Parts: sequence; C-alpha cells; structure tokens
Amino acid sequence: MQLWELFLLGVGLAMDAFAVSICKGLAMRKVNRLHCFWIALFFGGFQALMPVLGYLLGTTFAEKLAAVDHWIAFILLAYIGGKMIADGIKEYKEKTEVDQMDPPLDFKELLILAIATSIDALAVGVTFSFLEVSIILAATIIGVVTFLISAGGVYVGNIFGERYKTSAQIAGGAILVFLGIKILITHLMG
Repeated sequence: MQLWELFLLGVGLAMDAFAVSICKGLAMRKVNRLHCFWIALFFGGFQALMPVLGYLLGTTFAEKLAAVDHWIAFILLAYIGGKMIADGIKEYKEKTEVDQMDPPLDFKELLILAIATSIDALAVGVTFSFLEVSIILAATIIGVVTFLISAGGVYVGNIFGERYKTSAQIAGGAILVFLGIKILITHLMG
C-alpha cells in the first residue's frame, strides 16, 4: 500500500473514534484541553495497537490463508465499511441528548470506547499481513491520524454538536469499502 492509501485507511478507521470524540466534546461547555489530549491518546493509541495485533494473528496463519487472502481483505473491509455506513444512516434517525454537561473524564469508560472503536483496525491488521504492508509505518500513520482526528472531533463536537457526526461515520465507511474493492480488483487483475 502506498502512503496515500494508508492515510485514507487511517481516516476511514478514525471515523468511529471521531464520532465518539464529537459526543465527548458535545458534553463540554468549554473544551478541556487535558481531557481532549487523553481522549485523542486513547483512541490514537488503540487504533495503532490493534493493526499490529491483527498483523501478528494474520502472519501466524498466513500460509494457510494465502489462496484466499484478497477475498478475506475485501470481505473484512467491505463488512466494516458497510457496518459504519449503516450505523451512520441509523444515527440520522436517532436523536442523542446530553444528560450531563462537563462530566469528569472516566478512564475506564474511555478504555472501553477506545477498544470498541478500534476492533475494525484489528481486522485491517489481519489484511495487512496478506498485503506485505510495513506494519510499523501503517500503525504509526493510523495512530497519528486517529489522534489528530479525535482531538479535532472533541472541538467539532463542542462547536457544532451532532450535525456532522453521522456524515463522518458514513464517509469513513465508504472509504473502507472503496479500499476493499480496490484490493480485490488489484488482485484479480494482477
């Protein structure tokens, strides 16, 4: 994968974290920079860690899966992207209300949210093992992109509220589906 593809993948994977970060920013009367840093660090850190774990799982079983690796990559990315699109469309119909303004930062909750929003990155890491991707470079790009997007999400949530959360999630899903289709087409034509 080229750098621009890794960047786009990072953006696509970061959209779940972006949506949650918007919700965190929405609950703040004024952005707490320390809270913003911790939110971005948790999301960026887990988005960087999970592809590495997925890569290790994928390389362990790579020989057994070599004949169908492109189909696995396509199915995983299409499923994850499709789910993100469906969730985003579903959220258009729902209204979220803030129960409490300026809640304290709950690190246990943040850990659970960071893991939940990075499960798709684990699956992407498995696909990396089939694509001969430099996992350190990929994980770094994904982590940094997610850190920056999550920090921005806190500010966006604080300024704009619910308006852009679902659109970002749908766009992220579309990016993942696009990359899955590209991997499949490239393999079938090559």
